[in-house]
Amino acid sequence: MATKPTVAAADKMGFVRGRTLAADRHVSQKPRLSKEALLGARSVHTAKGMRVAIVHDWLIGGGAELVVEELHKLFPNAPIFTSYCTPEWRERLDNKVVTGWLQHLGKIRKFIPFLRVWWFTHINLKEYDLVISSSGAEAKGIKVSRDTLHVNYCHAPTHYYWSRYDEYMEHPGFGMFDWLARLGLKTLVWPLRRWDYKAAQRPDYMIANSNHTAKEIKKYYGRDAVVIFPPVNVARFQKKKPAGHVRHGFVISGRQTPYKRFDLAVKACTRFNFPLTVIGDGPDNMRLRRLAGKTVNFVGRVSDEVIEEEFANAKALIFPGTDDFGITAVEALAAGTPVVAYEAGGALDYVVPGKTGEFFSEPTAASLADALHRSNLRSFNHEGIATKAMAFAPKVFDEELEKFLKVILSDRGPG
Repeated sequence: MATKPTVAAADKMGFVRGRTLAADRHVSQKPRLSKEALLGARSVHTAKGMRVAIVHDWLIGGGAELVVEELHKLFPNAPIFTSYCTPEWRERLDNKVVTGWLQHLGKIRKFIPFLRVWWFTHINLKEYDLVISSSGAEAKGIKVSRDTLHVNYCHAPTHYYWSRYDEYMEHPGFGMFDWLARLGLKTLVWPLRRWDYKAAQRPDYMIANSNHTAKEIKKYYGRDAVVIFPPVNVARFQKKKPAGHVRHGFVISGRQTPYKRFDLAVKACTRFNFPLTVIGDGPDNMRLRRLAGKTVNFVGRVSDEVIEEEFANAKALIFPGTDDFGITAVEALAAGTPVVAYEAGGALDYVVPGKTGEFFSEPTAASLADALHRSNLRSFNHEGIATKAMAFAPKVFDEELEKFLKVILSDRGPG
C-alpha cells in the first residue's frame, strides 16, 4: 500500500530553501531542488497516469483563479471542485468545474462560512490519487483517504479569521449588508478559527505563494511551507517601446478597498502635485475622490489594453498596501515599470531598492511621498526590470511545481 510522504522525507530528497527571486536582497529564501533530488525522482510530468482533482474556494475572478487556470493547463482532465463559479470561469476552465447546492444560494453563501465548511468537507474525493487544493479560505479543509496525496497551494491563511479580522470587522465590504457580515463574523469567529487551524493540518504538504505567506502559515497554523510564486502573464506587458519613449506620472491599480491603502497614494500625490492615474473601482472610491486634488485622475474600470498602456507609460506603480503576493505589482515590473511599495508582504520578494523600485517604511503619506521623490531621482533600467519579471512567468510556476511533485511522489512509492 502506498504510504503518505513526510516533510522529513522530502528534506532528505534535497528539497530545501534556496535564494528568493528578489535578487540582491537578503530576505527569506524560496525552495530549490538539489541535483541529487532531481536525479533520484521519477518523472511525473503533470502526474501522468494519476487520478488528479483540483479544489478551489470559489471562482469569480482574481489572482487566485489564475493559479487554478494554470493548474488546469497542467492537469487538463482533472475536475475542479468549487463552492461557486461564474459562467465566465466555467467556460475558461473548459467546463471541468464541479459545483453543488451552494451554487444556487446566491449571495447568502458569502455570509455563512460554515455552509462552505460543510460543503468542502463532504466532497467525495476517494477515487483520486492526488488532490491539489488552491485556497485562502475553506477549500484546504477537504478530507481525503489515507492513500490520497493532498497538496495545498495557500494564497494566505484565511484573512477574515486571522491577520485582517479587525479590518473586516470595520469594513466588511458588503455594502448595506455590512451589519450582517459583522454579526456573523463576530459570533462565529472563535469556532471557525479552531476549525480553520485544524483544516490547515490536513494537507500533506503546503505551498505558499510568497515568503510573507510562508511566515503567516507558520504563525497561524504552525506549519512549514515551501514557496512557489504564482504564475503571472508577464508576456502580455512586455511590448517593445518606441525609441525615445518618455514616462510620466504615477499609476495605481486594483480594487479600491481600505486595506489596499489607495488613500496614501492619493494624499501623497495631492500634497506634492504628483500626477497620479487611479485605475479601478471599489467601495472606497467615493472617499478617495474626496481626498483627491487636481493632479489625481480617476479612470475607473478600463480594458486590458488601457492597463497595459498606463503601466508602460508610468514612471512607477504605487503599491501601498500589504499584499500576500501582489500580481499587479509584478505586471508593472513586466512593463519595465518600477514599483514603489510599502516595505512588507509579497513586495519583499521582488522590489529591490534602486533596481526594481523603492520602499517606504511607514504607512503614511509622508513616508510614501519621500519614496516617490527618491524614485523620481533614479535612472532605472526599464529593460532590466522587465527581464527580472520573467522569473514569475507561468513556465517557471509549472517547472517549480513539477519539481516539487517529483520529490514528494518519489517518496510515496508504488500504489
